[in-house]
Amino acid sequence: MTPENLDTIAGWVSFVLTLLIFSYLLGDNILYRLAVNVLVGVAAGYVAIVAVESVLVPWLDDTLLAAQGDRSDATMVAVRVMGMVPFLFGSLLLFKSSRRLAPVGNLGLAVLIGVGTAVAIVGAASGTVIPLVKAAGESMGDDALEGAVMVVGVITTLIYFQYWTVEHQGRVMRAVGVLGTIGRGFVTVTLGALYAGAILTSVAVFSDVVREQLQFILDKVGG
Repeated sequence: MTPENLDTIAGWVSFVLTLLIFSYLLGDNILYRLAVNVLVGVAAGYVAIVAVESVLVPWLDDTLLAAQGDRSDATMVAVRVMGMVPFLFGSLLLFKSSRRLAPVGNLGLAVLIGVGTAVAIVGAASGTVIPLVKAAGESMGDDALEGAVMVVGVITTLIYFQYWTVEHQGRVMRAVGVLGTIGRGFVTVTLGALYAGAILTSVAVFSDVVREQLQFILDKVGG
């Protein structure tokens, strides 16, 4: 099969799936659900392939299937054991399917949640909070007003997400409540801007898809 034939097949499949998605404008129907199922299935298959090729296979090559080389026997035993740990905790999750053995599977689930939470906290602190505070401090030297707004926004937003109870807690906590309200304003403005950006992006993607589909049909009709 030539590349031209593949492009033609891909174009028709894309066109048909686009029409199936657009059929949702007439209401929820089997054609729309078919397109969604295809999308979910393709996405799941792609994620599985990426996980196997980018995570599982390299891990096996570096641990359980690694060559000894110049490493000692004790080192290789440690490497093999380390390579089996993820599979051990992963197999424990299979016990969640049984009510009687579900507590055994909770161990694997606890490790999964603990590791995921730790990674999320470290990533949020090192990739978001610390750079944001640093940028807010550096901006004070460039533009005092802009820097002040950034500092106030960072501080009040962090206070807002503490969810402190401020009723009947004295003047200090009432002041904290006021700062939290200001932080909620910053959050509202930010979410509004993000939502507007998402809408503009969606419109741009929509127009690009429609343009490509119309161009494909015109090329086939003209050809």
